[in-house]
Amino acid sequence: MSLWNRQILAIMRIDLAKTFFARRGLWIYLLALAPAVPMFLHGLFDHKADLQGDFGQDVQIFAGIFQFFFLRIAIFFGCVGIFMNLFRGEMVDKSLHYYLLGPVRREVLVIGKFLSGLVAAVSIFCGAVVVQWACMFWHQSGELMRSYMFSGPGGSHLMSYVVAAALGCLGYGSVFLAAGVLFRNPLVPAAVILVWEGANGILPALLKKISVIYWLKSICPISIPAPKNAGNGIFNLLIFDIDPAPANVAMVNLILLAGFVVVWAAMRARRIEIGYGTE
Repeated sequence: MSLWNRQILAIMRIDLAKTFFARRGLWIYLLALAPAVPMFLHGLFDHKADLQGDFGQDVQIFAGIFQFFFLRIAIFFGCVGIFMNLFRGEMVDKSLHYYLLGPVRREVLVIGKFLSGLVAAVSIFCGAVVVQWACMFWHQSGELMRSYMFSGPGGSHLMSYVVAAALGCLGYGSVFLAAGVLFRNPLVPAAVILVWEGANGILPALLKKISVIYWLKSICPISIPAPKNAGNGIFNLLIFDIDPAPANVAMVNLILLAGFVVVWAAMRARRIEIGYGTE
């Protein structure tokens, strides 16, 4: 086991450098920090107008942006970019064979690469949540924020958002890692997953639970109700007004899902064959 641990750490060191400093991954940082810009401008305009702003409205705005954009778009596509490149990117760069020719088990290779992607994704997106939180509430009075964070639910709300972001990276990351291992063109299963997750709002109650977004929504501290005049448009696809699962149950289920998918991908990785001419 000590040999496997050393090999996993070595793989993580190599892949973390590639993930954090690769130029082709710059768009992931921009995607993660994109919500911070309108949040900061929102506070700037309120401040310039000498208005404290409706604090409750700001809390709802943050919850809406987090659930509609950050979970469904930023983390989803960010995990596509990070985790699918762990194997398919190596094939495109014609460098995967260096790993496969080394004295390392395929299962160890998959786990090492998955952990490297997970560390990178969690660092980027959980850090982005804290930045967005600061940009959303920087214009509020210090006394109000101290009361909200330390005497009110603010601290637990922020922690719930950070945990939801981390588990989103875990859930989507495991699925997209498996897609990169199993499929020659992993963008096809990514598109299927995107449609399934996006249509979660119109699925029967049982099928809603066969998704990552349902469990992530259960962890979020604030529910976003659909407005009465929303009609039956696409907005209703993004909001599903059903009883969420308890947060601890949602966290356990996401961890179990990720563990199962990674183990399955590790077992299937034994069959990986390199044929750069056909890629």
